[in-house]
Amino acid sequence: MKSNLRILFLSRLAAFSLLFLTGIGTIARADEGMWMLPLIEKLNVTDMQAKGFRLTAEDIYSINHSSIKDAVVMFHNYCTGEMVSDKGLLLTNHHCGYDRIQSLSSVERNFLEDGYWAASFADEIYVPDLTVTFLKRMDDVTSRVLEGVTSDLSEAARQQIIATNCRAIEKEAIDDTHYTASVKPFFAGNQYFLSVYEVFKDVRLVGTPPSSIGKFGHDTDNWMWPRHTGDFSLFRVYAAPDGSPADFSLENVPLKPAHHLPVSTKGFQEGDFAMTLGYPGSTDRYVSSWGIDERMNIVNHSRIKPRGAKQDIWMADMQADDKVKLQYASKYARSSNYWKNSIGMNLGLTRLEVPTRKRALEARFAAWVAADGDRVARYGNLLDSLASAYRERAELVKARSFLIECLLRGAELPYFAYGANALKSALQKNDTAAIRAQVEKLRAEATDFYKNYSPETDRKVLAALAQMYADDISPEFHPSLFKEVAKRYKGDFGKYADDLFRKSIFANEVRLMAFLDKPSLKRLNADVAFVAGSSVMSLYGEVSHRATDLNLRVDRFVRLFQAGIMEMDSDLIRYSDANFTMRMSYGTVGGYVARDAVYYNHFTTLEGVMEKEDSTNWEFVVDPRLKALHLARDYGRYADANGELNVCFISNNDITGGNSGSPVINGNGELIGLAFDSNWEAMSGDIAFEPRLQKCINVDIRYVLFVIDKFAGATRLIEEMTIR
Repeated sequence: MKSNLRILFLSRLAAFSLLFLTGIGTIARADEGMWMLPLIEKLNVTDMQAKGFRLTAEDIYSINHSSIKDAVVMFHNYCTGEMVSDKGLLLTNHHCGYDRIQSLSSVERNFLEDGYWAASFADEIYVPDLTVTFLKRMDDVTSRVLEGVTSDLSEAARQQIIATNCRAIEKEAIDDTHYTASVKPFFAGNQYFLSVYEVFKDVRLVGTPPSSIGKFGHDTDNWMWPRHTGDFSLFRVYAAPDGSPADFSLENVPLKPAHHLPVSTKGFQEGDFAMTLGYPGSTDRYVSSWGIDERMNIVNHSRIKPRGAKQDIWMADMQADDKVKLQYASKYARSSNYWKNSIGMNLGLTRLEVPTRKRALEARFAAWVAADGDRVARYGNLLDSLASAYRERAELVKARSFLIECLLRGAELPYFAYGANALKSALQKNDTAAIRAQVEKLRAEATDFYKNYSPETDRKVLAALAQMYADDISPEFHPSLFKEVAKRYKGDFGKYADDLFRKSIFANEVRLMAFLDKPSLKRLNADVAFVAGSSVMSLYGEVSHRATDLNLRVDRFVRLFQAGIMEMDSDLIRYSDANFTMRMSYGTVGGYVARDAVYYNHFTTLEGVMEKEDSTNWEFVVDPRLKALHLARDYGRYADANGELNVCFISNNDITGGNSGSPVINGNGELIGLAFDSNWEAMSGDIAFEPRLQKCINVDIRYVLFVIDKFAGATRLIEEMTIR
């Protein structure tokens, strides 16, 4: 019986796959979709060519020949980049390289504030722990992953079998080579693809504009259009002399990639074809109304409130002290990015009535199920089960989300102190070798930690966010340390924070190094920061464990619901939600109507930078050199036909976080820009694509070249690119 059920399940899955992967049906909107590269020939290329694409699907993705995908890279594990020369030169966003640039900076050599341009290969600066990853191929491995899976398995047993199968497939795919491999689920676990990668570890900073260009507008302009940000930076990938990946060495040479993108200075017109390739991180377009409610009222709320309070504290100290400003610049940028995104998402989902539209889909699904006995047997209780699973885990999701934002990602010191837990184990065992190893590990971690750390700033954050957690979360989910705060400090988290930073050996580098010279189990166990970190992590483990079964239930019902709606609407061609695998999107350049009587043009110019200039506001300071070039209209060959210098433009490409740095490519396969943001009116896009409003904000490649050439004088970089 089990084998028959499995055969029935796989045959239905194959039928669904055939319907949405072979071109049956119609694509409602060319601008919507994060399309998988191996399927472009079947699903997209005819429509793309009708819209101005002049190449073939093989030109985008080939495993036998050089293709565009060979020029597109995963920049570390959070962004996208592209190769723009045959000497390993890589373009990505300034904000993608921001934390790495900050890590190389000091108050005396502030590359964030002043920019940096390597005058030669020898001046390019190695960036520790930065990786660049190339996709080699993708394969559909669904049938192999689901081998042994039957419909009567529990979700935990199902996932265990799938995990075992995935590991075997990944191991076989790399076969003792230097490649890496990853199998990921698509369509909520109804399909699986293998990706094989090549990872390079010697990456060096080549050039970056000052933040007054690379982050012009900062948080005020973040997620906004019109935009005037030169959001780019340049790195170089180095390899061993034979072209293979290698650790940093002076013997390494610039990588010669299989493909690099030619750069177009011709520009574009409204309505021109535009394509992106990149690594979108996560979308949830098929989520139910109950999932949307959880996202808006629990997950987003738990991000908005604590981060807002933390960022206010950070910003006050950053404005008061240049050292703190440098230390917290990258932290603030990372935190505020999705804080603002969560605010905009909630506003957008409400304005566009997305929960109402989802409930209408669910009502249609219920009617479709009720019309057929076989469907009733398979899906009859699905919606009630899905609603119940979300409802039952709500309090745990809220507690876990606030715990992460307030107590794990809030104040930094307790979590850093918890990092000494392995040293505690070594001390308990009196293992001399292990103690020595853990001491050296902590010394190395401490050097990085304290470089970008202000104890006084962190003390304020601890007091504020611990109090917030105590006020907003049920005592059932309070860490054990809160009882001590109530008893010893009468519930005053300000006094508790004062005491912690006054007494803890982790509160500054001098104290910690002195402790590591003579580590003591008794002293570590008594340390107030270590106790706090241990208490929080213990609660985190408990809450996560309690949520395990409920999460598995939600996963099961989400997977079945997605299979059901694919069966119901089998005439539609579908794309899977983003999961940080390489995807293509395509559309056109164009403006939009933001609201009644407000139309936004599809491009901005340097004139707009000068209009926004405000010398009293650090977010809108303009570099004197840029002003001089503008006044002289010294734009060189990078001006448009009207003599203006375009800065940014918008297209209707479908992107999300992770796509930052993705190349924007014209119909000839040439680079015309770098994607770096989405617009405020469409912050609901991760859950619901809105075709009238959804825009991808890109920095114009002509502005990038202008800054490199005319502003920075780094002509050697221009000369190694293929410019058309």
